Amino acid sequence: MPVVEVYDHQKKHPLDLELFRRWILASLPFCRDQCLSVAVPLAVLAEIEVSFVDDATIARVHAEFMDDPTPTDVITFDHGEILVSTETAARQASENGNTFEREIATYVVHGLLHLAGYGDGTSEEYEQMRVLQERAVESGARGC
Repeated sequence: MPVVEVYDHQKKHPLDLELFRRWILASLPFCRDQCLSVAVPLAVLAEIEVSFVDDATIARVHAEFMDDPTPTDVITFDHGEILVSTETAARQASENGNTFEREIATYVVHGLLHLAGYGDGTSEEYEQMRVLQERAVESGARGC
C-alpha cells in the first residue's frame, strides 16, 4: 500500500487532515482493486500526495498543464500527486447533495481512479467512474 501524505495549502476552509488521510487510506484498497492493469500508476506508486488548494492555485496549474485557465475540482498527476480545490468543493457540495467533507472525498477518490487507469472524457467513461467513485467513497466512509 502506498504511503499517503496530505497537505493543506489553503486558508479559507478549515480541514481535518487526519480525517481525510483516514478516508483516503480506507478507500485505497477498493481503488487498487479497480486498477485496469498492473502498469497503471496506482498499482505501482509508493507514495500518494494529496494537496488541498484554493481556486487561484488550481487555476494556475490547470492553465500550465492543461491549457485551461479556469478553476477545476481536482487535478491528478501520474506521479501520484492529487490537487483538490476546497473552494470548488464548498460551492459544489450542496448542488451535489453532499457535505463539504464528502465532496472533497469524492474529488480525492476521482483522482485515485484516474491513477487506477480510468478516464472521464466520454459520457460512458464518466458514468463508469461515477459509479466506482460512489462505491469507493462509501468504503472510505465505513473505514473512518
